[in-house]
Amino acid sequence: MKVKKFVAPSMPQVMKIIRSELGSDAIILNSEVVHSGGIFGLFKKRSIEVLAAVDSNIHEHPKQAPVNESYQKSSSHPVEKSNLAFEKEQIKNADVTVSKLSIEVMQLKEAFFNLAESSNVINVNYPVPIKKIQQKLAYQQIDKKIQQQLLKEMIERWYSSGVKAPYPEVDSWLNDILYKKISKYSFGGITFQKKFVNVIGPTGVGKTTTLAKIAAECVLKFNKKVAFITTDTYRIAAIDQLKTYSSILNVPLEVCYNLEDVKKASNRFNHFDLVLIDTAGRNFRDRQNVDDLKGLMQFNEEMETFLVLSLTTKQEDMEEIYSQISAIPIDRFIFTKADETATFGAMINLMMKYKKGVAYITNGQNVPDDIITAKPEDVIHRVVEVE
Repeated sequence: MKVKKFVAPSMPQVMKIIRSELGSDAIILNSEVVHSGGIFGLFKKRSIEVLAAVDSNIHEHPKQAPVNESYQKSSSHPVEKSNLAFEKEQIKNADVTVSKLSIEVMQLKEAFFNLAESSNVINVNYPVPIKKIQQKLAYQQIDKKIQQQLLKEMIERWYSSGVKAPYPEVDSWLNDILYKKISKYSFGGITFQKKFVNVIGPTGVGKTTTLAKIAAECVLKFNKKVAFITTDTYRIAAIDQLKTYSSILNVPLEVCYNLEDVKKASNRFNHFDLVLIDTAGRNFRDRQNVDDLKGLMQFNEEMETFLVLSLTTKQEDMEEIYSQISAIPIDRFIFTKADETATFGAMINLMMKYKKGVAYITNGQNVPDDIITAKPEDVIHRVVEVE
């Protein structure tokens, strides 16, 4: 039996060399990733080292063995280091020709095991179409842990498809995977199942304008009887703005300074279909502001609360706002200023982290036009389709 070691930059290249020198009857005894060269331990070159053998007495080419089903099945489960060692031993001791595909799957599983340890989704040697997806996810500022989950599932599809899928098909996989992950959350706007809808959020995110858009939709599209309550007594401009919308839509407005005022206004509007409550924009990094808001509202089964966040806000700031305000029961997000940014990954990140869906997405200042009642497809489209 002739045994020889082969080294090449990638598994396809090393397999080509093996076939050229040893023929199609060659048996793969072992394979591993090696690094060589570099300066002071840096910039090392990554290669694939394969130990192959062939029986020189073989005159007939045996049929190629099918792909080991254990590799296909294991690719759909988390990779464990002990399993990888076991699979390597299987390949080393096997007396059959191991197909190129099964070897590549094993190498890929090794890469994802290393990826899970390092959380580095950038340096994995993905196939070209999936590398483009990774670049898109990075551009959209998808959280690295979420990127890792998505790319793992896409790699599994890539190899199960025969490693020949074109980029448009691979792109559609991302759409499908994201849909399965986020469609389980609650989406959509006003359902009229609860009389009171409260919008809260930090300063400058567009709560009052968003509330006016929601009111206009309920009045003009659904022909509902709507009323406004505002507790934003810190800004005269906010009250004047809401009064303007109230006049245009012929919707009554009550200005409330404390919980007792809110209770009186709620009783006055008891026969209305919907009462929309505007709250003051506060710096919710200050816990006292959250406590003040809780003191103004009765967060009970008759009230639905939407947290309004601007897509121009940094991810870290959004998370801090949610963390501070989470003492208040949040039903869904409203994301504003979609027209002022090109990156929408924060929507996916927040939804998956906090297990909350989206009620509305706003994309401009025009009332009542620039608002979208959110569906999973709307969120995904902004992440997947934007180049």
